[in-house]
Amino acid sequence: MRTWTVGDVMTKAVVSVAETATYRDVVDLIIERRCSAVPVVDDELRVLGVISETDLLRKIEYAGEEEPRIFERRARRGERAKATARTAAGLMSGPPIVAMTGTTVAAAARRMDAEQVKRLPVVDDFGRLVGIVSRGDLLRTYLRPDDDIQLDVETGVLRAFLVDDTASVTVSVREGVVTLAGRVGRYTSAELVERLSRQVAGVVEVRSGLTYDVDDREPVVGPVPFF
Repeated sequence: MRTWTVGDVMTKAVVSVAETATYRDVVDLIIERRCSAVPVVDDELRVLGVISETDLLRKIEYAGEEEPRIFERRARRGERAKATARTAAGLMSGPPIVAMTGTTVAAAARRMDAEQVKRLPVVDDFGRLVGIVSRGDLLRTYLRPDDDIQLDVETGVLRAFLVDDTASVTVSVREGVVTLAGRVGRYTSAELVERLSRQVAGVVEVRSGLTYDVDDREPVVGPVPFF
C-alpha cells in the first residue's frame, strides 16, 4: 500500500532568504509572494530558521519599548530582541522545525500539532531546503478523486492483504467515504482491511459491512486431556 509523504504534497517552488537579508527585504518578499513565512538558509541551502509574519510584527508590537521591563519573562525578552533586529539572522525563529522528504503526511500533521506550527520546511538527507509543506498542503490529500481512492483500496489493501477473499469483497467510494461489503474468512481479516483502508490518502471515513465465517480473536481451547 502506497504511503503518501510530504514530498507528494509540498510546494517545491519555495522562496528563502539569507541570514544577511534585511527586515525590509523579508517584508517585501512575503508581500510579493503572498506567503506567511520564509525559511532562512546558508550558502549550502541548509535551513537555519524560519521567519514568520508573527516574527516581523514584533517591530510594531514593541515600537517605542526597546528597554526590557523588570522581571520580564525570557520569551518576552526574545520577542523584544526581534523587534530591534535588522537582519534575518536576528528575526528568525530557531532551531528550525523541519520534515524530511520521506516523512508521512500523518507524521507531518502530528508534528505541526505538537510544535504548534503552521508549516514545515522540507529538507533532503543533507538538510538542504527542497520545499515547504503547510497545513493546507496536507489537507489537499482529501481532494483526491473517488476513483483514485477506490483503486488504492482495491490494489493496495485488498489484493495485497486479502488474497484469498478479494473476489468476495466490493469497494465503493463517494466523497472520500469508503464502503466495504462482502464476506471474508476471518474476523481479523475484516478488521485489517477496515484499518488499512482508513490509512489510504484521502479517505474521510470507512463504513464496513464485512462479515466473516470465523471469529479468530480468541484462541481455540480444546478439552483438557486426562492422564
